[in-house]
Amino acid sequence: MKLNVAVFFGGESVEHEVSVISAHQAMDALDHSKYNVIPVYVSKDRRLFTSEQMGDIHFFTGRKLDEAIAESTQIYIVRENNKAVIKPVKTKMFGAKDFGTIDVAIPVMHGTNGEDGTIQGYLEMLKVPYAGCDLYGAAVGQDKVLMKHILADNGLPMANWFWVYGNEIDEHEDEVLAKVHKLIYPVILKPARTGSSVGISIAHNDEEYLECFADARQYDEKVITEKVIRPMREINCSVLGEGFNCETSVLEEVSSVSQDELLNFKDKYQGGGKSAKGAKSGSKGAGMASTARIVPAPLSEAETAHIQDLAKKTFAALGAGGVCRIDFMMDADTKHVYVNEINTIPGSLAYYLWTAKGVSFTELMDRLVNQALERERRRSRMTTSFDTDLLLNYQAGGSKGAKGAKG
Repeated sequence: MKLNVAVFFGGESVEHEVSVISAHQAMDALDHSKYNVIPVYVSKDRRLFTSEQMGDIHFFTGRKLDEAIAESTQIYIVRENNKAVIKPVKTKMFGAKDFGTIDVAIPVMHGTNGEDGTIQGYLEMLKVPYAGCDLYGAAVGQDKVLMKHILADNGLPMANWFWVYGNEIDEHEDEVLAKVHKLIYPVILKPARTGSSVGISIAHNDEEYLECFADARQYDEKVITEKVIRPMREINCSVLGEGFNCETSVLEEVSSVSQDELLNFKDKYQGGGKSAKGAKSGSKGAGMASTARIVPAPLSEAETAHIQDLAKKTFAALGAGGVCRIDFMMDADTKHVYVNEINTIPGSLAYYLWTAKGVSFTELMDRLVNQALERERRRSRMTTSFDTDLLLNYQAGGSKGAKGAKG
């Protein structure tokens, strides 16, 4: 019997369209002889939709999202008889009463309101096995401030940095700039919980810093300032597994296809421009796979092994799971390596780093499904509740029973 695999994508995020592309790459890679693939689209206003046509990327391209939604059915998911059942919000007289059940969910939602633990918490409430990081790993992986504190506690190397709340600049501009001066320009500013280079920029002086800060705070309440590494090489490594039980992919070196100092959103997802020598560049619309890259990265065996070891340690320290991509910065002169960040649901699910290792995209998806099921089996053996007589013996307003305070 085929498993019903629901792929969740979209969401209220600046990376909404990127999610649509990544999810369709994943749905195409799933073995349809093993799985019934159910597309579950999360609109920008957080409504759920499905239709058979939504499983085809062409259903979304060349028109507005509202038009695609109009041709689909709004749904909700409810737990009945120990199963997660997909039901239409509005039932028709002769229409289907439900759209079947979900055996496994695969979230392919980038950024806030999805990758950050939101969709994971929703699936936890429904008790649906799901691929990727659990709620906690997703949350700390998305929040770069929490992530950096955890990595620092585990002795992992990072560039010098600090963070402040976005509104602090209004009353404490001088104090914030004093911290920047200690780092020494140029510095890079990042919203704490976005991805795909959205809201990220480099400042070379106080005037630029205040302009960049104003842009970054539009996307998140917390803003990170970090020392720029120069000359810098960007090296990425994907990790697959759960916690300490994981393996690493080959490494890639990413090159900006523009003359900007940063790899921007357009570079990452829209292709174009000239690739770096030896780099592989995909077509426009190919998602993260379209970025100019060199695979495998031109590093020595020792350098490669060192970065792969740091990737495993980062993955384990953050309690990550599924397939992630961990980004590193290397000082091109000193060869010192710094952990930049983890992407718990990377663009295109980083499949291109696994195919380079001999793991097909279909096999990668199989592993994610199996990991989800195995994690649910482990959890089912854990004690999460126990029976008491607390309510049976409780008398509201009386002197008997619990004292109202948590012990």
